[in-house]
Amino acid sequence: MKVLTVNIGRPTASPDSDGAGGLTGIAKQPHDGPVRVADPGPKGRGGSGLAGDAVCDLRHHGGTDQAVYAYAREELDAWERELGRPLPNGAFGENLTTLGLTVSEALIGERWRIGDQLVLEVTSGRIPCRTFAGHLGERGWVKRFTREGATGAYLRVIEPGTIRSGDVVEVVHTPRHEVTAAMEFRATTTERELLPRLLDAGDALHPEALRAAREYVARQSPVT
Repeated sequence: MKVLTVNIGRPTASPDSDGAGGLTGIAKQPHDGPVRVADPGPKGRGGSGLAGDAVCDLRHHGGTDQAVYAYAREELDAWERELGRPLPNGAFGENLTTLGLTVSEALIGERWRIGDQLVLEVTSGRIPCRTFAGHLGERGWVKRFTREGATGAYLRVIEPGTIRSGDVVEVVHTPRHEVTAAMEFRATTTERELLPRLLDAGDALHPEALRAAREYVARQSPVT
């Protein structure tokens, strides 16, 4: 299991972006040198966890619980076959393109050590937005991506460190529940009846998903 490439995005203009000045950092490219990764701070103020990586829409992206986005090369390969077009590493706006990891099926709270120092923790799946759709240029992309459910995973930084393309990924903690990034995605989008199951992941879950699960359970509870 390894990181094939570490991908960095620079601000570029996009008519589909809600970022400041109509800019987006979704067009990420593999970076040759080492990249420092650290907690960027709270959502709305902090951007990407990767030094030099642009997050232009701070309302919806970036911050502690979405510091790093990972997507599996194997899932990109499957989309290449489905779409009939090449998808280079970074094509989905992912910071880490991995090999040998079932990223969408990673457990919430699962921890990865990458390189000598960096430790990341899975928090959620990725919800597609119109910027993503505009970047891919595929008709009906949001619905198509949602239906497939191969979401990749957002991660928070537990221990900061420096990484580079080719670094080995080691799973150093596996939680004792069955809540995956893909399940979290389905529960918060198309299968809300799954929301109560998300509570098994506890505080490792992305705070917005945790709040949605708790509110759903409260609404379902009979009033006495």
